[in-house]
Amino acid sequence: MLEIKPIFNALLRSKVGAVLLLIQIAITTAIVSNAAFIIKDRLDYLNQPTGYEEKNIFKFNVMTFGTDLDLIQQVELDEASIRSLPGVVDAVQISAIPLSGGGSSTGFRLKPVPEKSKSINASYFETDEHGLNTLGVELIAGRNFNQDEVILNRDYSQFPKVALATKALLDELFPDEEGLGKVIYMGDQPLKIVGVIGMMKGPWLKLEERKDRSVILPMVDPGKLHQFLVRTEPGQRAHVMKQIEALMHDNYAKRVIQDLTGLDEKKADYVAEDRLMMRMLVVLISVLVLVTALGIFGLTLFNINKRTKQIGTRRALGARKSTIIQYFVVENGIICIAGLILGVCGAVLLGQQLMTHYSVPLLSNWYIATTALLVFAMSILAVIGPARRAANIAPSVATRTI
Repeated sequence: MLEIKPIFNALLRSKVGAVLLLIQIAITTAIVSNAAFIIKDRLDYLNQPTGYEEKNIFKFNVMTFGTDLDLIQQVELDEASIRSLPGVVDAVQISAIPLSGGGSSTGFRLKPVPEKSKSINASYFETDEHGLNTLGVELIAGRNFNQDEVILNRDYSQFPKVALATKALLDELFPDEEGLGKVIYMGDQPLKIVGVIGMMKGPWLKLEERKDRSVILPMVDPGKLHQFLVRTEPGQRAHVMKQIEALMHDNYAKRVIQDLTGLDEKKADYVAEDRLMMRMLVVLISVLVLVTALGIFGLTLFNINKRTKQIGTRRALGARKSTIIQYFVVENGIICIAGLILGVCGAVLLGQQLMTHYSVPLLSNWYIATTALLVFAMSILAVIGPARRAANIAPSVATRTI
């Protein structure tokens, strides 16, 4: 009923067009399935929870060129001035900005150097007892720093004795027991964990081994260039940001305020390349699908023009319009299925190569199957119009040259 043999014979007589369309369908399936999977992976990455109230936090740098001041005292004065502004929840000088792509990291160990020990790499932040509240992250166990535990300058004869750490880091260092109250080592320096933080991303969202592992050290070490982080009440950030530069200059004039930026804006700058890549992949998918649909449409039209008399003869012999439409749909379906088989194999191989060379997660079979079904549905829809045109060819066409 489906006239498979005549269809195969017709395809063999015009095999160049069929092979080109088959290859086009295969390429589309392989690329679109992988591109769609990468887009979903990037969306998950861009929308991952960070633990911060990003729209209520901003940062700025202070470059001091004056020499007639004590930087520690000036930082404390600046922090107090910022905290006194209406709409400010808390403010702190901090060594690194989360979600910014820049900071410090090191290995945290169970034993001091040089003893052999398990070591987990994590980012670390140096700040005072206001850091936890300014970051706005959740303390799920233990306590915050006490004021007398904060080291106010980097004197190598002094080093913090306590630290706050994320649960993700402690779970890796102490998989079978609670990390609260345990001692870890930063080099040969012991740090007692007095507080456990829940969700808190570090400066690097792209580095899987660091992004959830962070340590906060009670240390204030401002240099000529140092950074402040400020958390405001909801809806107050823009108003507070407008006052910062004047406030800082009123406190001390011989300095420059730089990079006054919201935390969400800082994150957006950091992930800008990923957003661009995702948009380019969306365009690539759209173009490939459009070109494939046009290819199917064009090949069917070409076949109709070549077989006008054949179609007219069949109509004259009593073939119904539905039979003509079915013929071209089945013909296109055969090409499409062959292309999909080749495309599925290509998608799997391409996914393995992307995983090996570019650290992309392994392609899900669900994406391959979904892409194959969508390409098949698109190919059927693309052939319907030309097939109806073929079905409307009058039987008289076949007898015009007789």
